[in-house]
Amino acid sequence: MWQLISAFFLGWSLGANDAANIFGTAVASRMIRFWTAATLCAVFVLLGALLEGGRGIATYRAMSEVSLNAAFLVSLSSALTVTVMTSLKLPVSTSQAVVGSLVCMGLLEGSFNGQVLGKVVACWVGTPLGGMIFAIVLYFVVGKFMNGLNLNLFEHDRLLRWCLVLAGIYGSYTLGANNVANVSGVFTGPGMLTPLEACLIGGLSIGFGVLTYSKQMMMTVGGRLVKLDGYTAFIVILAEAITVHFYAGIGVPVSTSQAVVGGVLGIGLVKGVKTIDIKKLYAILYAWVGTPTICCAVTFLLYLFFSRLGLL
Repeated sequence: MWQLISAFFLGWSLGANDAANIFGTAVASRMIRFWTAATLCAVFVLLGALLEGGRGIATYRAMSEVSLNAAFLVSLSSALTVTVMTSLKLPVSTSQAVVGSLVCMGLLEGSFNGQVLGKVVACWVGTPLGGMIFAIVLYFVVGKFMNGLNLNLFEHDRLLRWCLVLAGIYGSYTLGANNVANVSGVFTGPGMLTPLEACLIGGLSIGFGVLTYSKQMMMTVGGRLVKLDGYTAFIVILAEAITVHFYAGIGVPVSTSQAVVGGVLGIGLVKGVKTIDIKKLYAILYAWVGTPTICCAVTFLLYLFFSRLGLL
């Protein structure tokens, strides 16, 4: 059971960071209190993990089914990579870190499936594109609906508040459904956990990260997003949630951050303003290549270290 420490560590770091993509706008703009947002996020992350988290776990098992101690190493390497790179303010995706580590361990243990990796990488490319497309479509469709309501300024503001809350709830659900596989999915291969147990443990650890260490990240990321305005911020969050939920349905964990950036880019294309600069596009490309590569290297070094200790 001690191997699960790394899964809890990874789930905590994921929750502490990714909650900002979901409720950051509402919290930073004081449309909703932090503890209300964090509680809703933790509850619906767990619900999403339990109801729809199994598909992503099956994908990771198909890509590389590793031993128990190797599963511990995958989670530990991913958690260390995500934590260090986040502290250095470098773009990082938990999903891509886990895949990089799984590829390394799969090659070392002879259980790597390249076809599944191809499917995963294709979905990485589709994530920001999906966020962009959904944002463009939603901007016009939802805007037409809201304009037809003929609301006064006060009523419009109140509606936007509720829209941000509901979008955050939906985003929390999709975060759990899509990303719980990153946290504890590797432990189902060796038989330590059933898929349901993995979803429960992963969902709880992500929620714990949200409750204990996500406030500052929400204020930071939310402060950047709210510069759009209330309506476009809502559209970006909703586009991100739909995109992530789509990939949860086909069983491929993806980056919520990249879905958000895609949504912001979509808004920029619609409004004809520069809401995203070229550096953010480079950040996406870096995360696609840099994050799994770095985590793969970290995994290999830790593999050598633990092998010397006779633990692998």
